[in-house]
Amino acid sequence: MNMEIGIRGQAETMAAKENSAKEMGSGSLAVFATPAMVALMEKAACESVQPHLKDGETTVGTLMQIEHINATPMGMTVKAESLLEEIDGRKLIFSVQAFDESGLIGKGRHERFIISAERFMEKTNGKLNKA
Repeated sequence: MNMEIGIRGQAETMAAKENSAKEMGSGSLAVFATPAMVALMEKAACESVQPHLKDGETTVGTLMQIEHINATPMGMTVKAESLLEEIDGRKLIFSVQAFDESGLIGKGRHERFIISAERFMEKTNGKLNKA
C-alpha cells in the first residue's frame, strides 16, 4: 500500500428527481436526499484512495457520521470533498463535506476498510448457501 494522510477526493452530481428525498423514500420533499449526499461523500473518499491500493484491493464503507445541515433544491450542483486524515492498519478515516452552489450542506466523518475484493465477495456470497 502506497498511501499517505492528506489524500483528497471530490465527487459531483446534480440535485435531480432521482436523488430527491421524495424519490429515494427518505422524506416527502423534492430536495437533495440525505442518502444521496452520503453516497456522494463515499464516492469522493473511495475514488480518492483507489489508485493507491494494490491490484485486487478496494475499500468498503463501515462508518458514516454526518450532519445534513442545509437543504438543496432541485437543479443545483452538489459537490462532496473528502480528506484522508488517519490510517490505522487497514482502516482509513476521512473528514467529508458536501456543498451546493450556496455553501456547506453537510459534514462529518467516514471510515473505510481496505479489503481483498475477491475474498470479500466469496465471503458475502457464501451467505446465500446458508440462507
